[in-house]
Amino acid sequence: MNKILLFNPKSANAKYRVPNSILNIAASVEGKYEWVIVDGNCEADPVKKIRSYLDTGEFKYLGFTVMPGPQLRQAIIAAKAVKEKHPNTKMIWGGYFPSNHSDSVLYSGYVDFIINGPGDHAFPLLVDALEHGTPFEFIKNLIYKGPDGQIFKTAKEDLIDQDGLPPLPYDKLNNFYNIGKFLGKTYLGEKTLAYHSSIGCPFTCSFCAVVPIYEARWKAKSAKTVYNDVKYIKDNWGADAIEFHDNNFFVSEKRAVEFARLVKPENMTWWGMARIDTMSKFKDESLAIIRESGCKCIFFGAESGNNAILEQMDKGGTQTGDQILEFAGRLKKFDIIPEYSFVLGTPAPTPTQVEAQIDFEIDFIKQVKAINPKTEIIIYTYSPVPTPGSELYKQVLSSGFKFPQTLEDWISPAWENFDLRKNPLTPWLTPAMIDKIRNFETVLNGVYPTVTDIRLSQVKRVAIKMMATLRYKVNIYQYPYEIKLLQKIWKYRQPEIQGF
Repeated sequence: MNKILLFNPKSANAKYRVPNSILNIAASVEGKYEWVIVDGNCEADPVKKIRSYLDTGEFKYLGFTVMPGPQLRQAIIAAKAVKEKHPNTKMIWGGYFPSNHSDSVLYSGYVDFIINGPGDHAFPLLVDALEHGTPFEFIKNLIYKGPDGQIFKTAKEDLIDQDGLPPLPYDKLNNFYNIGKFLGKTYLGEKTLAYHSSIGCPFTCSFCAVVPIYEARWKAKSAKTVYNDVKYIKDNWGADAIEFHDNNFFVSEKRAVEFARLVKPENMTWWGMARIDTMSKFKDESLAIIRESGCKCIFFGAESGNNAILEQMDKGGTQTGDQILEFAGRLKKFDIIPEYSFVLGTPAPTPTQVEAQIDFEIDFIKQVKAINPKTEIIIYTYSPVPTPGSELYKQVLSSGFKFPQTLEDWISPAWENFDLRKNPLTPWLTPAMIDKIRNFETVLNGVYPTVTDIRLSQVKRVAIKMMATLRYKVNIYQYPYEIKLLQKIWKYRQPEIQGF
């Protein structure tokens, strides 16, 4: 029986994190097929490592997890190299990028199938079908190209009960890479565990890559299961902190509080993502328990202080600018650091309106900082996501915006950072507008250096703050070269989602 090779391409900054997505697939075939994992973050030459396995002739199936950005570049390089030398291998990609850009992936000629969403059932069923020559067309969560070149998408599977899934094979992963290597030093702790406790999100934000895949669905492991997994990693490999990489960890107040009560005696620090309109409904007692359990900071997609733009993003109705400000102040009482992300540069009918929106958001961010100076601010420029049916996406298409048509175009210098929301290449944003956003970000980070940059000493923080404060007070953000120079010399790390 043919074996399976699972590849986790190198992510941003080569951070060592437990490769949860690919480990989930390993768990789905454990006991039925032999498998190996190659982690691009741990290999000096991952393509060479992959070829060393394929050259044995024992491996026919290759599963890649592919997120936008750096992972995509290494995935493409590896996939092309594999297909050139081993054309009969079956290449199966999963992750946000192939699901949202399936045409360019499948027409590349070196990817055979896409898992469109969770692969816990789809991946082993597909391998079974290919191994035994049986039909795969009715397997759910698949995207593939037919003989005539037409792209087919099968029906979406209901989300699986997460507690019923097999446990992740941490011990076997440890045979390939010492798990201690994946427990990196972060702001949270010396040995930080990356963990997924749920899949999906029950909301439909029109700028979010999760929406087309999960269609406003969410399924979570129980608090007890999460605690047991975390405890296992702590007891066996010494984890002292947790990054919950869920799209939305705090959907359920009851589950969050139950986990907090369970993990509190372990003396671990932790972090997760939430929505402001959801968590603002949590009782004070719940927030206090969450903080006491070790929750140090929480990431929130604030997105905009403008209620009209929140509506445009399909985030209005429940979240407002006033609520964003109020909640930043509320978390201050509990000593929980809110990480607020803002998306600047959404489309508008005229350039004047686009620029006015940017100016509004800059002023609003300063209001947030005045209410709670500890709030971490993460600034993105808007990058479109293919969410058919949303009004925002209709505006994007009407502006003349088009996604790249080939995988090679996606990793060209112009597009490589697109999905990292660094260089959006959108028709309504001028270079001057992008400069305004980035220059404000530089000054803001000078006045309020991020707490997550564990390398930046207190002396350096004070120096940058003194240099940037006058600019911040008088709203002069142009040409902040002196701040950029210090940040470059000291290798300052911009605020970002913890662990990403």
